[in-house]
Amino acid sequence: MSIPRSLSQLLIVCLLSLLALAPARADDAQAQALLEQLADAPYAQKGRIIGEIAGSGDERARQWLEAFANGKLARVEASGQFVIVLENRGRNWTVADALSGETIGEISRRDLDSLRINNALRGELDGILSVIDLTVADVGKRLAAARDLRGGVDAGSFERIGTLLSAEENPDVRAALEEALAIYRVEALGDIAAVAVLAGSLNTAARAALTGAARSDNAQLAAAANRALESIDQKLKLNNAAKTLYFGISLGSVLVLAAIGLAITFGVMGVINMAHGELIMLGAYTTWGMQQLLPGQPGLALVLSIPAGFMVAALAGIAIERTVIQHLKGRPLETLLATFGISLILQQLVRTVISPLNRSVVTPEWMSGSIMINEALSLTLNRLYIIGFALVVFAGLMLIMRKTRLGLEVRAVTQNRAMARSMGIKATRVDILTFALGSGVAGLAGVALSQITNVGPNLGQNYIIDSFMVVVFGGVGNLWGTLVAGLSLGTINQLLEPWAGAVLAKILVLVFIILFIQKRPRGLFPQKGRAAEG
Repeated sequence: MSIPRSLSQLLIVCLLSLLALAPARADDAQAQALLEQLADAPYAQKGRIIGEIAGSGDERARQWLEAFANGKLARVEASGQFVIVLENRGRNWTVADALSGETIGEISRRDLDSLRINNALRGELDGILSVIDLTVADVGKRLAAARDLRGGVDAGSFERIGTLLSAEENPDVRAALEEALAIYRVEALGDIAAVAVLAGSLNTAARAALTGAARSDNAQLAAAANRALESIDQKLKLNNAAKTLYFGISLGSVLVLAAIGLAITFGVMGVINMAHGELIMLGAYTTWGMQQLLPGQPGLALVLSIPAGFMVAALAGIAIERTVIQHLKGRPLETLLATFGISLILQQLVRTVISPLNRSVVTPEWMSGSIMINEALSLTLNRLYIIGFALVVFAGLMLIMRKTRLGLEVRAVTQNRAMARSMGIKATRVDILTFALGSGVAGLAGVALSQITNVGPNLGQNYIIDSFMVVVFGGVGNLWGTLVAGLSLGTINQLLEPWAGAVLAKILVLVFIILFIQKRPRGLFPQKGRAAEG
């Protein structure tokens, strides 16, 4: 038995009119009554009842109608309770209560009376299900449903969606519905006027429809489609540029975190610490270790890893400074070789104690996913958090350097160690605390890096050269220089990579820095005092 076209249109009108009066969730008594009508009514009246359920605005309506369409909506013969069949294998079927959604358990299939459906009703249901989410009260759900329809409109749903569009008040939902209809009109009808609706769309279905229209034998349609595609290409280029800039800033923030500790120790002590990368590695392994101690709580483990990573790397830095570096002051070449040896020792120690294999760190749920700016541009949350974290660490260091006694002493020793000693400043103590602070910041860099890459023994080696380039480019010992240099080099590297490749991009950046320091040997922001004079 088929349902007349007029009845189909009547169902949509009923659906829309009932929506205005319906609450977000009907009470259980009303829902039970609707399901009983659906079960007991003859086929000739079921279409009307389906329309009432769809137009009820009840958030459970889609689940009921989908179960009915799939033959999984049933009634317990003894109690009259409506259930949805979750698994229908064997004699006993697993069911859930249709009203509460709670799983009941297994019931013998002989005790269930399945609600029967014919092909005509099933075809009608397919059309209603495609637009039912456009009738709910939640604007967000309506918008998501409208966006999902782009590229999915067919001849059967075209009129229904047009009816819903005329009743829709939200401008975003209206725009999405207009775009969905325009895609169909371009693809199926060759409508030139619909091309203008798609001219600024970044949706892939819209682009596909315009690409097809550009190959049309209709010269006017093809010309209009080509103009629309050109405008879309221009928008895509702008969005790709924004994406490249975002990734460049995120890479730059990582470089800032990796280099800022090195800039402090280099500026105060004149030490070229080749083990700085391994201090970053220790911070990353601390994050991994915290997650082993707190399984199932990656968010809490990450938060606790911030102070823990700082302390582990700072203590390791103090040990390196007390055992090696203090005995090699004023001998930069020997210091470089010694710290390079320490870096190899730390790498092998991690391989022996933990594993030579990389370890993965779980990203907390609140750092997962992305922020969708538009359909061509999304910002990943983990990198966004790292950018913010880098700025917070930088601001904290600036406060320490500008507002604390340690910062004052560090600046004094940096500018003139002998004069600082004569003023009563204990330069040895400043060296220890400075090296601890710089090493601790390296540990924080490792905590951040654990969220965007695997943790392994060679993690620090990937950033040590870049860190030195940032320090030299920005100006030895200057925090502002490190910030500007890190963000600049990260962005430049991302801009070069698409056409030069990762390796050649780094080579070009290195050549640029070499040429730059020929003109400005002290970097972007030259530091005054002993470090600059040396």
